[in-house]
Amino acid sequence: MDIEETVRIKGEQAENNFRNGKSCAQAVLLAFKEESGLDEQTLLKLGAPFGGGMGRMRHVCGAVAAAFMLSGIIKSDGSKENRERDYELVRSMAQDCTEENGSIICAELLKGIKYTGGAKPEHRDEEYYKRRPCPALCRSVAQIAARRLLGE
Repeated sequence: MDIEETVRIKGEQAENNFRNGKSCAQAVLLAFKEESGLDEQTLLKLGAPFGGGMGRMRHVCGAVAAAFMLSGIIKSDGSKENRERDYELVRSMAQDCTEENGSIICAELLKGIKYTGGAKPEHRDEEYYKRRPCPALCRSVAQIAARRLLGE
């Protein structure tokens, strides 16, 4: 399978994961289950606190945070000697996400969408998915991650 096919599939998987009730962070992490070497339950637990821009605080988008986590899982050796390389990869993914989506900050990505505050996730129904860019953002971020993490 060529990289563009992989990119397409990862994007679709992430969007479908979100539409099936996963948080944005979980949706992206799960799309890379095979490449991460981690089981589904571990990925769900890892991504759980990051949805809604870090615990629904609308800070860094959870999908973007997941892509950053994946960069460590897939590309990093965890060493101090290679930390600069790790940071450069995160910065390049952040730049790609900003260029494609306008920001990596949840509040900016959801500008104009009423914020209910608090930690309780909103009820999801067809209206929820129609008014939010989150499914498309999960797709976009997963595609960017696939290009950066699997395409080289």
